[in-house]
Amino acid sequence: MTTAIPVAAATTLRTRGRRARIIRRLGRNPLALISITVLLIAVLVAVSANWVAPDSASATDLAHTFSPPGTAGHLLGTDDLGRDILSRIMFGVRASLEVAFLAVLTSLVIGVPLGLIAGYYRGADSVISRIADVLLSFPFLILAVGLAAIRGASLSNAAVAIGIAQIPGVLRLVRSDTLRLKSLDYVAAALVDGASDRWVLLRHILPNATSVILVQATVALPAAILGEAVLSFLGLGIQPPQPSLGTMLSAAQEFAARAPWAAVFPGVAIMLLALAFNIFGDSLRDALDPKGSR
Repeated sequence: MTTAIPVAAATTLRTRGRRARIIRRLGRNPLALISITVLLIAVLVAVSANWVAPDSASATDLAHTFSPPGTAGHLLGTDDLGRDILSRIMFGVRASLEVAFLAVLTSLVIGVPLGLIAGYYRGADSVISRIADVLLSFPFLILAVGLAAIRGASLSNAAVAIGIAQIPGVLRLVRSDTLRLKSLDYVAAALVDGASDRWVLLRHILPNATSVILVQATVALPAAILGEAVLSFLGLGIQPPQPSLGTMLSAAQEFAARAPWAAVFPGVAIMLLALAFNIFGDSLRDALDPKGSR
């Protein structure tokens, strides 16, 4: 009992020191700071869209259709029904983030346990990995489109379809890291001391695989955002009148020559979201690398 407190204190100090090192590395990376700022703004806009949007996302104004940006009180112009593009982008960002987070959460909840089991138990690995190989044989977007078409068009179905399509990537990554961690000395020592497989997986392997899982989540988020845009563009995602960046692009293609801003601004929003998540994911991976510079 006398050694429990120093060991616990040392563990807490190591955890705090690691967090401080990660924050310090991110703070010294200008691209990471820019991406974090963009993502924070996007989240704030998505959360407060009901209050900060200049107009209703579905309110039509047939007297001011195809208004150019900056005219008729519309900062980014209007579409073919006179709807404010800025307001629709704000609500579209909310829908994109909602689908992306739900999709990634779905892939993690299913993919992480399967990856741990496949990497730890050789017998289960042959079955789980073969199923993952079959799913990986289909391109991500093709698999997501097929699943969305089967389940029907809606926000929740789009999130589930994208999440299922991302499970094989999460599973393979967690499996690979589990195989690496299982071969380390501290896992063998825990097994020699009589620790159960469940204890080893939950207390030794999973905590040490958290960094890999976090980085994978940040990489999966921009893919989910693009997947949602593609599904909505094809009519398999979020349905009108609920705004979506993908449906805005789909509707704008019919009058792109007359009102290019109706397609340009939603496209820029998708690009900024995906780029910010990608840059943040790369920066987080570098910050979590124990071999990186301090």
